Amino acid sequence: MRALVWHGANDIRCDTVPDPEIEHPRDAIVRVTTCAICGSDLHLHDNVMPGMEKGDIVGHEFMGEVMEVGTEAKSALKVGERVVVPFTIFCGDCDQCRRGNYSVCERSNRNKALADKLFGHTTAGLFGYTHLTGGYAGGQAEYVRVPFADRTHIKIPDGLSDEQVLFLGDIFPTGWQAAAQCDIQPTDTVAIWGCGPVGQMTIRSAVLLGAKQVIAIDRVPERLAMAKAGGAITIDFEEESVVERLNELTGGKGPEKCIDAVGMEAHATATIDSMMDRAKQALMLESDRAHVLREMMYVCRPAGTLSIPGVYGGLVDKIPFGMAMNKGLTFRMGQTHVKRWTDDLLNRIQEGQIDPSFVITHTVPLDQGPEMYKTFRDKRDGCIKVVLKP
Repeated sequence: MRALVWHGANDIRCDTVPDPEIEHPRDAIVRVTTCAICGSDLHLHDNVMPGMEKGDIVGHEFMGEVMEVGTEAKSALKVGERVVVPFTIFCGDCDQCRRGNYSVCERSNRNKALADKLFGHTTAGLFGYTHLTGGYAGGQAEYVRVPFADRTHIKIPDGLSDEQVLFLGDIFPTGWQAAAQCDIQPTDTVAIWGCGPVGQMTIRSAVLLGAKQVIAIDRVPERLAMAKAGGAITIDFEEESVVERLNELTGGKGPEKCIDAVGMEAHATATIDSMMDRAKQALMLESDRAHVLREMMYVCRPAGTLSIPGVYGGLVDKIPFGMAMNKGLTFRMGQTHVKRWTDDLLNRIQEGQIDPSFVITHTVPLDQGPEMYKTFRDKRDGCIKVVLKP
């Protein structure tokens, strides 16, 4: 089969690789009909996430048709069914899964010992996302082996296109969780840093959850225009002070809820902390650029909430923790518990409350994926979200 394969920094290729096979009775094989490039895939492309190995198949946002089912998954899945596959692999039976904490499943990371050593305790296995999370082959491919397939799937009813439901596997529930864990009240101002795909879904989730006003922060005109179309007040951080504008929009009190939809590769315009971050990265003294985190902690209203769906990979420096402690800020973060949200979100799609396909700007064949990684990373050609067709 054909698949997008990691060969090193800035080197993803469309290669011919062996077809996947059933390895466990709970497995299924899915023929991928549609997949996408996620913003967190760019961390792999740029080689800023540890644990990648040459030959790894990438991609964790995909859906398709069930082609083969292991003996222990046949009660849950049938050949021919359409499914979206969550990026988090979960067993459904461990203590964390029973609590709905699917992204920290205790059994699905087949490199558990490595994760235990690095994190203290393992997190879930992820598709196409480093050997720290199991080293599973990803979904930017013609076929995928889905472990724990009797649980790790979302069945799609007839009448919905791939493009309408594809993002149930990652960015839609990620944006929803980011907003939901803020416990948004009708009087709240929600400020969202980053208007990439996750930020766009977060904006619309905050609107659906009833925020008084939603403010979106970015510098890319196409992203800001899409955010405004979704109901947000926009701030271009290259044109005006984020702190001053947020205080102006909140009567000097700051937003109650702040969401980091950027993560470890934050950009800023000639700020001292961002210049220090870049220098430390170059000297391998720091792995993640934390400008957004610092800015959120500074501008958030006392007793407010910081929600962090943006991916961080390692060490950050100069975090004003004393400021956060004295302001009484609450932090909520983590990989997405996809399955916790998808029944509700699928209903919202069917009812016409939202069509997540709005975010798609480019649709290309799988073999154009390597070039589209660069287009997406460099924000060329108005690129916000890339869909691939194997």
